[in-house]
Amino acid sequence: MFLDSVTIEVRGGRGGSGAEAFRREKGVPRGGPSGGDGGRGGDVRLVADPGLTTLSDFRYKRHYRAERGMHGEGSNRTGRSGRDLELRVPCGTIAFDDASGVAVGELLEADAAVVVALGGRGGRGNASFTSATRQAPRRWEAGGEGEERKVRLELKLLADVGLVGEPNAGKSTLLARISHARPKIADYPFTTLTPNLGVAELPGYRSFVVADIPGIIEGAHEGKGLGHRFLRHIERTRALVILLPVDGPDPAETLAGLLDELERYAALHAPGLADLPYAVAFSKMDLHAPGNDPPAVAAPDAWDIYRISAVTGEGLGGLLEGCWRQLAASPAATAASDREEP
Repeated sequence: MFLDSVTIEVRGGRGGSGAEAFRREKGVPRGGPSGGDGGRGGDVRLVADPGLTTLSDFRYKRHYRAERGMHGEGSNRTGRSGRDLELRVPCGTIAFDDASGVAVGELLEADAAVVVALGGRGGRGNASFTSATRQAPRRWEAGGEGEERKVRLELKLLADVGLVGEPNAGKSTLLARISHARPKIADYPFTTLTPNLGVAELPGYRSFVVADIPGIIEGAHEGKGLGHRFLRHIERTRALVILLPVDGPDPAETLAGLLDELERYAALHAPGLADLPYAVAFSKMDLHAPGNDPPAVAAPDAWDIYRISAVTGEGLGGLLEGCWRQLAASPAATAASDREEP
């Protein structure tokens, strides 16, 4: 099950307490304090795992605690520190302190890590309290408590190209045709209930990641429909492809509505989204009657207009090459794909 937002409770391990002990050595009549310090509690860390694409591992378990530190021992032996607890999350995860809403960290690359709960300090043993005026202290410290907090995890998938369109625009069919992804495809609206990722491969060992999100309807920026929940997943894309089905009633009106929703969402949540380059692609060209004028729409800001059919393969090569050229010319906004053979 796809899960892109979850709140968990984390707690660092408690530190071990210091020891109260006295050594007994031959030739040292009074001996001396030898209580060791307690070990430090383990931290709770998030680690980015490129093999994950959802936060579903946290669906049923919400409480996590790192190992506590061991107590100090005699003969000045320090207790063992608690092991850190590593929680694997997908690349693109952002961690927020749930109480304050402040971002704790963002994990964009594989094996990136951020500590979300610090372990408690280890307490000092009585050997640490020895002084010139106190030769046999019986004082020791308890270990400190680990940090405890609620952490909200939000996932923004990392992709190079985002597919945008109304329900039933052919986004899932296109993704399935150009990649090995297998999204659900059906002839009714809102078939896509979760974002899907696929890797489009081109000749010359070139590839880029494509994201398909649920259809966008009017008012999506205010929370209507399904697309609003997943619009965050195209915030980190480097280019957009807006799909207009040729069997739609008014392509110009559809395009204007989609651009308006993107601009409104950008104004509320992601200012950079409005500046992403985009192309227009007329989808389902296999339904276009031969001999009729090709579909057209005024899109002066688009880098190009394509006419494609995911069923017959018409125009897909040109669309993919156009996306590749746009990605090569744009700044690397993500650490995702831009891969070529050396």
